[in-house]
Amino acid sequence: MSFDHRRFLATVSESPGIYRMLDAQGDTLYVGKARRLKARLASYFRGALNTKTQALVSRIADIQVTVTNSETEALLLEQTLIKELRPPYNILLRDDKSYPFIFVTDRHPFPALEYKRARSRRDDGRYLGPYPSSHAVRESLSLMQKIFRIRNCEDSVFAHRTRPCLQYQIERCSAPCVGHISEADYRRDLEHAVQCLEGKSEQVTRELTEAMEAASRELAFEEAARLRDQIQQLRQLQQRQFVDTADGDADVFALASRPGALCISVLSVRHGRLLGARHHAPTNGLDLSPDALLAEFVSQYYLGQAREIPREVITSHPLEERALIAAALGERAGRQVRIVDQVRGHRAQWKSLAITNAEQQLAGQLASQSQLTRRFAALREALGLETTPARLECFDISHSHGEATVASCVVFDENGPRKSDYRRFNIEGVAAGDDYAAMRQALTRRFRRLQEGEGQRPDILIVDGGKGQLNMAREVLGELGASGVILLGVAKGTTRKAGLETLFLETVERTLDLDGASPALHLIQHIRDEAHRFAITGHRTRRDKVRRTSTLEGIPGVGPKRRRELLRFFGGLQGVRQASREELARVPGISAALAETIHRALHG
Repeated sequence: MSFDHRRFLATVSESPGIYRMLDAQGDTLYVGKARRLKARLASYFRGALNTKTQALVSRIADIQVTVTNSETEALLLEQTLIKELRPPYNILLRDDKSYPFIFVTDRHPFPALEYKRARSRRDDGRYLGPYPSSHAVRESLSLMQKIFRIRNCEDSVFAHRTRPCLQYQIERCSAPCVGHISEADYRRDLEHAVQCLEGKSEQVTRELTEAMEAASRELAFEEAARLRDQIQQLRQLQQRQFVDTADGDADVFALASRPGALCISVLSVRHGRLLGARHHAPTNGLDLSPDALLAEFVSQYYLGQAREIPREVITSHPLEERALIAAALGERAGRQVRIVDQVRGHRAQWKSLAITNAEQQLAGQLASQSQLTRRFAALREALGLETTPARLECFDISHSHGEATVASCVVFDENGPRKSDYRRFNIEGVAAGDDYAAMRQALTRRFRRLQEGEGQRPDILIVDGGKGQLNMAREVLGELGASGVILLGVAKGTTRKAGLETLFLETVERTLDLDGASPALHLIQHIRDEAHRFAITGHRTRRDKVRRTSTLEGIPGVGPKRRRELLRFFGGLQGVRQASREELARVPGISAALAETIHRALHG
């Protein structure tokens, strides 16, 4: 029996709250929140839903709602339920590992800097962090031991030493176990190390500088030299830090996505110091937009987990319901939390670095051998082939209103993009904007070279552009006698959104229907997007080169000096083009006859 949404909606409140969609077995499919429950739930039963949302709605057997006092309260409850129930259509953050800390005990006269995976109520001391990874903790500990010679041994080892260990010999420890340093001096060094871990290295450097100068005045040259070495090491540490600032307490979220793959990178910055990054690959069960997806992820990251909330959250995309999320985070943290996506200065550098991390991580996901093998096998099955295709080629055309037209050819094999076989074709002698003629020229040049024994024959030829381009490709292959190549045309949907393409196989009458989640479709989209990127890059390079080369250079009698005078007189090439013969003749060094030559060269 199907779910009667009309009867259900007639009784739903207009208040804020959360809703749980259940299947026939009573399992939770999706948990959501709403400022107005009735309006939000009604939207699921209207038209214009994407494929994944339609699949969710088709499985609904019941919906349970909980009314809350405010939308902020609804957001907090939503994230609690998502963490508890883990519904398949929600964004699921599968990172439940605790974050590491550095711990300094108060119970030992010579405390060590210790690695701790989680806080413990029984520990009496200070926790520094959390850090994004164990590597970040160990790197920080190694730096502090190198600069301040803080011990790293266990208390049981410390208590039974009778002579200094190897760490003392390599100047990584001051040997407090055998009394080579006083408790007061060790505590001073430890406090300096803690201050550096808190981002106060500049303050420590000033204190060490004053101590070095005092030691020099007292003729304690060995102590002054030791302090000098510490200062130099701290300066090197400050130079290696990503930004030279003691300001900044933020988490930076960057989202990168391609068909069938998604990555969100989170960079942690504390006291202006970049601590490291973590990468997540959440599911996108309802095919949400980047703005909505990142908003869901940020909400669950803080509200569904016991995590420290910084004063600032920087995102690569503007978040949906940003004010609501900021209010919920502020309520949880007990202070104001700022969420921004437009930043400048060193914050813009953090954001750029997070985006780069996300894109590189995503590229790694797409290039994984298991992913590629699965996609190629799915394409073989979709096309009904006996063997898996070994070589795919995709062609695309790029230009700006017919200017500097470039065709690209990218190649994929079982190892992913084969960039050594990529080719670009500068298109000449076709009408501006005639993509069909441009495609004909590129394919003719490519397969004529194949006839001459240059290169390998593709198993599948993909053309971006739909019916017209597919017909053009079939004509070229027929004229050149290139047999045994499967033709595939990719036509963008009306909204140009990934997953809504129409695929034509061999002829425009035969379409290939693939589900939006199909690995075969993801492979086709990946190679199509790569061909598009490669074509655009080539087009822009060619266009910029043409624009940098002045059209005045080919005019007889116009050398560098006269070109410079013309451009200076009219304020640029556009002004020269718009000038009449009489105006050109007014330029110093330009005669009436030369002005006529210039005007004819520019206007024909």
